[in-house]
Amino acid sequence: MASSPAPALPDYVLDPNAVLNDSDAAWRYKRAPDYTKTRAFYGESKKMSHTAGSLPNLVENLVKNWEIEASFKTSLSDWRTIDRPNYTFSVNGGPPQTGEHMLEVGTYNALIAANQYYDPKNSDFSSSHKTFKRMMPSFAWEVLEVYSGPPVVAFKWRHWGRMVNDYVGVNDKGEKVTVKAHGGMIDIEGIIIAKVNDALQLQSVEAWFDPMEMFRQIAREVGVATHVAQPAEGAEKASPDMGGCPFLASKGEEPFKLSPP
Repeated sequence: MASSPAPALPDYVLDPNAVLNDSDAAWRYKRAPDYTKTRAFYGESKKMSHTAGSLPNLVENLVKNWEIEASFKTSLSDWRTIDRPNYTFSVNGGPPQTGEHMLEVGTYNALIAANQYYDPKNSDFSSSHKTFKRMMPSFAWEVLEVYSGPPVVAFKWRHWGRMVNDYVGVNDKGEKVTVKAHGGMIDIEGIIIAKVNDALQLQSVEAWFDPMEMFRQIAREVGVATHVAQPAEGAEKASPDMGGCPFLASKGEEPFKLSPP
């Protein structure tokens, strides 16, 4: 008796831009986003060239389509890359988050803990994306290594871009932090352990990385003009004798330091 043919693979693991063709989806800005520049930057500066149809290639395409949906589709029912009833996302062993949570706070805010450069509580979905998109217009992503295949897929990833504009954010003390652009690369790596169903939809995603590595690279240049504006009313002022990275106050006062995370 002839064996049944293998089921066709879904488009979101074959094409990194597959979900951009979902014309009936509820898109955040009323239309699908344009990833042309990001994909070009990826092609110019990636480290890996995975064979089409290989496991690393399939995993990379899946995650790229998931990122598009998480960032730009406003209705969870339109996310094709996830197993919606079973989907969760967690960071560094933290509590599992639902897709609804990420839709509410934004992808950056779901990943970054409050620190001396940035605080998710002081930035909503829209402002968080503006903060990082303005600083780094193209933020490419790739799979470096895959350690196991479905249903539990463990892999190492890289996320990188060029800091072409100043970083401007609000930190965990309510202070506006500005770091002058150094024009260099921001390049971070991490691990993901993901469970997928038979349709290769994500059921759970556990991300492991150092969120502060991006900020260390943002403020890495010696002599960069970095300052903290006056804290908002009621915000705690930074103590001048705290250890860490030096900042200059916005009105030219004596330098002071904020403690490292």
